[in-house]
Order: sequence, then structure tokens, then C-alpha cells
Amino acid sequence: MTDRRLLYAATFLRALATGLMGVLLGLYLARLAFTPGEIGLTVSAGLAGATLAVLAAMRLADRLGRRRMLVALALLTAGGGLGAMFLGSLGALLAVAFLGMINGQGRDRGAALVLETAILPATTTDRERTQAFAWYNLLQDFGHGLGALLAAAPEWLARGLDVPDLAAFQGMLLFYALLCLIQAFLARRLSPAVEAAEHSHPTPVSPESRRRLTRISALFAVDALAGGFLGSALLAYFFHTRFGASDTAIAALFVGARVLNAASHLGAAWLAGRIGLVNTMVFTHIPSSLLLMTVAVAPDFATAALLFLLREGLVEMDVPTRQSYVMAMVRPEERTFASGVTHLVRLGGWAVGPAFAGLVMQFVGLGSPLIVGAAMKIAYDGALWRAFRSIRPPEERQYQA
Repeated sequence: MTDRRLLYAATFLRALATGLMGVLLGLYLARLAFTPGEIGLTVSAGLAGATLAVLAAMRLADRLGRRRMLVALALLTAGGGLGAMFLGSLGALLAVAFLGMINGQGRDRGAALVLETAILPATTTDRERTQAFAWYNLLQDFGHGLGALLAAAPEWLARGLDVPDLAAFQGMLLFYALLCLIQAFLARRLSPAVEAAEHSHPTPVSPESRRRLTRISALFAVDALAGGFLGSALLAYFFHTRFGASDTAIAALFVGARVLNAASHLGAAWLAGRIGLVNTMVFTHIPSSLLLMTVAVAPDFATAALLFLLREGLVEMDVPTRQSYVMAMVRPEERTFASGVTHLVRLGGWAVGPAFAGLVMQFVGLGSPLIVGAAMKIAYDGALWRAFRSIRPPEERQYQA
């Protein structure tokens, strides 16, 4: 297999595991009688561990080897799934979530993604870069969708095979760990070509790249903090508690959402070729946030589900365009650093957001995090467009010329 195909396979399996955990975690912890605040803390602990892993990848991966780092990350996440099977106390679960980088957001944004984002541009051309990222993210969201569907497996096992409820959840956590172990095997098969050109010293970042990364990272931090209010674990809890939706209905909803996310990535690449990367990022994101606000006040599950699905058809169009844009703004040898720092600030925001969102949900109102998160995202989009609309990637400058 070529390196790109191995990356595609690994990201699909990791997304499958992440989509499963994103829905499963909230339902599993609800079965263990955890409060919304405790669920939010658990999600934040996992994302805090993922944030630390991104920082380690930034500083060490190019020196020690990207393949070696990808294997280590996969093994740690497998350990997190195994630990969650048997630990029921809040303190122990927080420790396992942190060390195992348990992702309750339902979307893959960890250190492995940082490394793959840095590797992928070298497998394509400038003009085809956004398309390569579109397919990369399409596979992610198909994995997220299938993983969300598998989150209904405990209910199917309990009804069809009379498996005890808790044992059914633990079985799916074991499956999650197995998916992570397969990723380690795929990472070991990558060729030496995926490694950075220089292993001994970090590549210095030019002043221009540093200025751009500082500005865009500050904006990404705001967007990520807002996204921390909207993770899949808390959204699953919202639909379950507000409308009494079954596990199967919630899983089906997230499957539909991820299918729409996946289809939108190819649409984003097509649209970016006509109106530009920054315009695509901004003018698809704002309507999605407005739709999310309406989910919070929907009168019933059917209406809320429809509005949520409409939102999901737009919200991910900024992902491949954002990744492509950041990689285009820096030199090839700066890509690991650029990918790392932009993902780091996003993970930091994600790690903080769920803990506050859980408390807001518990003490203010179930739909409050949706409104707060959406409003913050709209503010981010406006600021991003003002700051970067005139900074164009190479393929757009070539087209204008």
C-alpha cells in the first residue's frame, strides 16, 4: 500500500473509534449515574491529554520519527479504552481519560491527525492539495458515522441477546481498543518517506509564518472553545434527556450527521476552487451556527433532528479548507509545527469547553451550551474573514495571475 492509502486507512479506523466513543461515552457514563458536570469533566480530561500529546508531537515527532509517534499514540488510546471498561469512580476515570486521550467530542482532532496533516501535502500537488484533504476528511466522517451507529450496539445486544446492559457497553469499549491496536499496525507499515527531512533539530519557523500562525491560532482557539460546548457526548446527552430519544435514535442521528459531513467535504473542495478557501470556510460556517441555535429551542425530537442534520451538512465544510489553507501558508519544512500549533490551540479550547458546557447544561438549561457555542462561532467567522481574506494560497494567486 502507498503511504497515502495507509494514512487513509488509519484515519478511517481512528474516526470509527472516535465516532463510537463520542456517542458511547455520554450514554455509558449516564448508565453509571454520572451527572452532566462529571461527564463534561471526563470529556475535558481526555481532551487535555490529547492536547499534551499534540505538544509532544510538535516537539518530538520530527526528531524521533513520525511513524514511531503514531504507533505510540495508537497504543495509548487502546489503553484508555481498556481502562474505561473497569473504572467507575470519577477520579480513576479522569486519570484514564487523560492518559488514554479519550475523545468524547465525536470528531478526530488528536496528535495523530497533526502528524498525518503534515505528511499528506507531500503526497500531492498544490492544486490537488485541497482535494486530497477533502477525501481524507470524507473518510474520517464516514468512520465517524459508522462509529456513531455502532454506539447503538449495547442496546441491540441487550434486547436481542439478553446481554447485561453494562457488559454490552464494556464489550464496545473492548472493540474500541481493538480498533486502536490496528492503527498501530498500519503506522508501522508507513515508508521512511513520511519522515521529516531532518530528525536531529526542530526546523526554525520564518518570522512571516510565525506571524500568520499566531493570528490564525488565536482565532482557532475561539472556534475550538465554542466547539467544546458542542461535543457529541453532551449533544447525545441533550437529545436523550430533553426529548427522551432512544440510544438507537441518537446513534442513527449521528450516523446521518456524519454522512452529511462526509459529503460536504467534496462540496467544500469544489466550492473553494471557485470562491477561495477563506470564503468557503466563513460563508458555510455562519449558516450552520444559526441552524444550531434553532436546535436548542426545537419543540420535539423530529424537528430538532432535522435542524441538526441541516446544520451538519454545512458545519464541516471548513475542515478540509482550513487544513489546506494552513499547510499552504507555510513552507513544507514548517508543516509539522504549523499543524501542531493550530491543532494544539484547538484542542486546548476543546478541553476547556466541555467542563463549562456541562455545568451550564446542569445549572442554566439543557440547550444553553448550543446557543453559547453557536454565538461564539459566528464571532470567530467574522474575525477570520476580516483578518485573512486578502492572504491567498499559491493556487489562488496563480489563478489570479
